[in-house]
Amino acid sequence: MQTGTPWVELSTTAADWKAADPELLATMLGQLHLIRAFEETVLELAAESLVHGPAHSSIGQEGGAVGSIVGLRSTDAVNGSHRGHHQFLAKAITHVSGGRLDLGNLVTPDIRTVLRRTLAEILGLAEGYCRGRGGSMHLQWFEAGALGTNAIVGGGAAMAAGNAWAQKHSTPAGGSSDLTINYFGDGASQIGSVLESMNLAATWKLPVAFFIENNLYGVSTHVSEITADTRLSVRGQGFGIPGWRVDGMDPLAVHLAMEEAAERMRAGEGPAVIEAEVYRFFHQNGPYPGSAFGYRTKEEEASWRARDPLERVATEMTKLGLLDEATSLALRESVQAVMAEVTGELVEADPENPGKRRIRPELWPDPGFVDVGIRGDGSELEALRALEPARYIGAWTDVKFVDAVAGVMDRRMEQDPRIVVMGEDVHRLNGGTNGATKGLAKKYGADTPGEGRVLGTPISENAFTGLAGGLALDGRFRPVVEFMYPDFMWVAADQVFNQIGKARHMFGGDNPVPLVLRTKVAMGSGYGSQHLMDPAGIFATAPGWRIVAPSSAADYVGLMNAALALQDPVLVIEHVDLYGAADTIPEGDLDYIIPPGTAAIRREGSDVTVISYLSMVGHSLEAIEQTGIDAELIDLRWLDRASLDWATIEASVKKTNAVLIVEQGAQGTSYGGWLADEIQRRLFDWLDQPVQRVTGSEASPSISRVLERAAIARTEEVVAGLERVRTGMGSR
Repeated sequence: MQTGTPWVELSTTAADWKAADPELLATMLGQLHLIRAFEETVLELAAESLVHGPAHSSIGQEGGAVGSIVGLRSTDAVNGSHRGHHQFLAKAITHVSGGRLDLGNLVTPDIRTVLRRTLAEILGLAEGYCRGRGGSMHLQWFEAGALGTNAIVGGGAAMAAGNAWAQKHSTPAGGSSDLTINYFGDGASQIGSVLESMNLAATWKLPVAFFIENNLYGVSTHVSEITADTRLSVRGQGFGIPGWRVDGMDPLAVHLAMEEAAERMRAGEGPAVIEAEVYRFFHQNGPYPGSAFGYRTKEEEASWRARDPLERVATEMTKLGLLDEATSLALRESVQAVMAEVTGELVEADPENPGKRRIRPELWPDPGFVDVGIRGDGSELEALRALEPARYIGAWTDVKFVDAVAGVMDRRMEQDPRIVVMGEDVHRLNGGTNGATKGLAKKYGADTPGEGRVLGTPISENAFTGLAGGLALDGRFRPVVEFMYPDFMWVAADQVFNQIGKARHMFGGDNPVPLVLRTKVAMGSGYGSQHLMDPAGIFATAPGWRIVAPSSAADYVGLMNAALALQDPVLVIEHVDLYGAADTIPEGDLDYIIPPGTAAIRREGSDVTVISYLSMVGHSLEAIEQTGIDAELIDLRWLDRASLDWATIEASVKKTNAVLIVEQGAQGTSYGGWLADEIQRRLFDWLDQPVQRVTGSEASPSISRVLERAAIARTEEVVAGLERVRTGMGSR
C-alpha cells in the first residue's frame, strides 16, 4: 500500500554549501552566535537564582530555529514551545534585520534592544515584551510575527492553524501567501491536539508547518519509550501531509527543507511536517547536562556536541574561504561582550550579599499591575447604542427565541465581514442541531471545506477551538465557535482555559482576544451525564472570560451584539427550553446592545432578593407567584466577575436583607457557590440570614426521566427555596 504522500529525508552536500548565498550563511552564523551567547547568559543567571522559574535552554537546538526562520518574512508567523528562546530570537532578529546580518557589525541598536527586552522578559521585568508576565515560556511579539511560545506541550498547534487560516483568507481577496510555523518537540508529536490540528489544517489546506524539534527526550524519557514509530516526520502521512526529515544540527539542510515546504504552502497546497533531529546540550531545565541526572551518557552527549550547529556553519564557511579563525573568535567575543553589557543593565551587585548579584529593583513591574489586562475595559462598546428591552415602548415582532439567535447572527455577519462561525454541524441540518445557525450556511458558506464564513468542523473540539483562538489573536477575524453541548468544553479545556482565557493577560495585557463561544444548557432533554451541564460556574472562576446568559429573545439580541463587539472572549449560554418559546423582539431592530453591568429587575419586591439567569428566571417567577412571597427577582444577564451589576444587587439586598440564588445545574460546578461567597463578603451587614441557594443535586443529570428530573432544579425547587427563606424571616 502506498500513501501517495511524499516523505523526504534531506541532507546537504559540499555542493549545497558551495551554492549557498554567502550572505545567507553569514546571517545564519550571526544568529547562531547571538542565540548561543544569549542562552549562556540565561543559564548563568539561572545558576545565580536570578531567573525565577524554569530556564529551558535551547543550546544545541539553535540550528532548527535559525535554519527554518532565516528565510521568513516579518508577516510570516511562528509560535513555539516551552523551549522557545531560540525560536523567538530567530524571528525577532530576522524581523529587525530584514533577514540579513553583517558579521562586521553584528549587534545593531535594534538587535541589542531585542536581546535586552527578551532577557528582561525572562527575568520577569517590566520592560520585557510581555511586561514580565510571560517569562521564559511565554514570549510574544506580534509585530515580528512571534505569536507566543507556550508552556502547554502541544498547546500551540491549533492556534498556529488559526493564524494560518487568517493568512489564507485575509484581504485582499484570495488572502496572502504568508505562512505559519508551529514548533513542538518529540513529546508533543503524540498529543491529540497536535494530530487534530494536522487533520484540520490538511482538510482546509492551511499554510502551516508543523515543525518537530526531535531532541530525543521528553524531560528524561527517551522517544523510543513513548511511541512505536520514532520516525516522527511520518505523523502527517495519515492526513495527507508531506513530511521532511532533516539533520537539525545542519542549519543549511533545515533551511533547504523549509524552502521546499514553504513553496508548497505559499502556493496554497496545504500544510507540511518537518522533523529536525536536534539535541539539547543541557537538561530539561537549568545549567546541568542530562548525564548529571543519569538518563543520558556522557559519551552520547559528547557525540552530539561534536555536531554543534554553530561549529558546523563556521567550519563550512571556513572551507569556502568566507570565514577565518580570527574573525570567528572575534565574533564570539563580541556577542559575549554585548550580553555582559545587557546583563549589567538589568542586574547589579547585591549590597546585602557581597559577591552576589540581584535584579535592579527599579526594573520590576509595579505590583499594582497584577490584574491589569485580564480582560479589556469594554470601552469599545461606548459608541454603540444601548437599549433596555424592559423599557422599550415601540412596536414588537413575534419570534421564536431560536429564530432571534439565528437572526441576530445573520445581521452581524451582514454588517461585519470579519465574523466567522464554526462548529460541528453548524452548516448542515438547516441551522445545526437546534436551528441556531439557520440560513447562515446558504448565505455565507461555501462548498469547499474550510472556505466561506460558516465552517463545519470535524469532531475535534480541541483543534477547532484552538484554531478560533489563533484567529482571534490574529485580529483580522472575529470567530464565533459553537459547542454543541457545554460538557464538550472539557475536551477542549486546554484551549478554552489555558490558551484563550489567559492569552491577553499572560502576554502583557494589551492584545485583544475577540472570540464568542456559544453553547446550550440542555437539562431535561434526556441526553445524560456528558451532555447536560451548566458551564457558568466553571467559566466564572476562570480568568479572562466574560459570560452572558439571556432569558428572553430581546435580551439575547442585545447581549449577543455586545459579545460580538467586545475585544474579549465571551461565553454565550443558551437553554434548549427557551429555543422553541414564543417571544418578541423590538420590531426592525437587531442592532442595539445590552452592555456589561446591566442586570434586569423582572419583579420588584421587599421580602427577598432572588437572583437567577436563563430559563430559571421563568421558573422563579412561577415560584414567587405560587408562594405569595414579595420577592424581588434579578435576572443577571451578565455573569462574570467583571461584568456583574453589583449596583443592582446591592440596592436590592439592602432593601430585602435576604438572598436566594437560583440555578438549575449540579451543586459541584454551580455558579451560585462563588456568588454567594462574594455577596456575603460584600453585604454581610445587611443580611438577616445566610444566603440561600437552589441548585440541582450533586450528580450530573442521567438518562432516566425520573432520575434526570431529580437531579435538576425547576419551579418546585424554587418554591422550596423560597419557603426556607420564609422560615428564616421568622427569626428576625
